[in-house]
Amino acid sequence: MDALWCVIPAAGKGVRAGGDRPKQYQPLAGRPLLDHTLERLAAHPLIAGLLVVIAADDTHFATIDQVRGKPLLTAVGGSERSYSVLAGIDALPASVGPDAFVLVHDAARPCVRADDITRLVTLAGQGEGGLLGAPLRDTLKRADADGYSAATEPRDGRWRAFTPQMFRRAALAHALRLAADAGIVVSDEAMAIERAGGKPLLVEGSEDNIKVTTAADFALAEFLLGRTR
Repeated sequence: MDALWCVIPAAGKGVRAGGDRPKQYQPLAGRPLLDHTLERLAAHPLIAGLLVVIAADDTHFATIDQVRGKPLLTAVGGSERSYSVLAGIDALPASVGPDAFVLVHDAARPCVRADDITRLVTLAGQGEGGLLGAPLRDTLKRADADGYSAATEPRDGRWRAFTPQMFRRAALAHALRLAADAGIVVSDEAMAIERAGGKPLLVEGSEDNIKVTTAADFALAEFLLGRTR
């Protein structure tokens, strides 16, 4: 498969992480979190270029045009992650054709493993695309309105969704527009594809591909960075 472009939505505020700036710019092991994510992606031989989607009022993004010798472009995102992803898809170079696969990866997942990216591209690239994830292994509880455990839910067939997610450029843009036109905010690209009638392939990845969400996650991500490649 040809090398792929990767869209990284980074227009959010990440308020649950606290701090004086969006979480993607907060320090992790001495550098902004986003820098680690971009370095990890650019190091992969199957990734040809990066497109970071930032907020219109972003004052923290470093003005650079390449990472590890690979091109880095930017686009302005929207109020929801899905709107930012669509803006990124639309801003990809014309050389990325409508049937070309495109990766989408969370800015706050700096520990993604290279082998997992390779597995996703290899397996999901045989069909219409898919996503990294992991089967749910913990017991799943449903809470009532007061925070008490009301029931134990079956976990068979349930997965946690990770990124990257990979779909064809035109198909993903179409699916995201359908959701937006219907007033539905999708939580990830796979949800948009599902709504449009697709069946994304679930590709099992490493569970240390964590998403940094709270202040406590920064310490765990720093611990994992030196142990995941």
